Amino acid sequence: MRPGVVALASASLLVLGAAPGAKTPEPLPARMADTGGGTQLITAVAPGKGSTSGTVTWWDRVGGTWVKAGSAPARFGAKGLVEGTRRNQGTNTTPTGLYGLPYAFGIKAAPPGTAYKYRRVHQDSWWCQDNDSRAYNRWSEPLARDCRAAESEHLVSYGALYAHALVIAFNYERPVKGRGAGIFLHVKGRTATAGCVSVSEAAMKRILKWADPGRKPHIAIGTTGGATAITRY
Repeated sequence: MRPGVVALASASLLVLGAAPGAKTPEPLPARMADTGGGTQLITAVAPGKGSTSGTVTWWDRVGGTWVKAGSAPARFGAKGLVEGTRRNQGTNTTPTGLYGLPYAFGIKAAPPGTAYKYRRVHQDSWWCQDNDSRAYNRWSEPLARDCRAAESEHLVSYGALYAHALVIAFNYERPVKGRGAGIFLHVKGRTATAGCVSVSEAAMKRILKWADPGRKPHIAIGTTGGATAITRY
């Protein structure tokens, strides 16, 4: 081969990042400020704050290294994403931040192999979003007397969207009224969400089979860069 061709080939390898000795980028969880202290993590990443779609990836920490276990296209709020501590209820925005995953639920039975606590949705299952209720941002079955139905989600009415879901512990431990309630990782529909993160039903089943509560999985939601960059969480 002529010398000029060798030089050209070497330059091409450098452009493609395949040159000998090139450093492989660290996996996303390794670049984050916090992953929740467990050995499983879900990342939900959007290109920017105004995005309504992105990617959900689930990771295992194996031998001190984060390894990708799976990924799927995802949808976010119809109005994009916003810093969780600054979110307002009813804005159709997905809160960014790092959150626990208390339990799973669904209209359908738990997929075989699910280890998470799983609550079946019944006709009288509700998620209270009434700011005047003591049951604010909690599953309520039946609907609490001080929780207005018009200010809550009748879970069974969501059909395929809530076939399977994981509760995201946004504004959950010490709820701040007016910040938002009922943020889940659930099955996606045809459009963006009202503030949740959604993936296909097949992906949701894979996540539920993968998630091990003993390994303390969390979910981190954010953007690729900027003030809500996922690496900040």
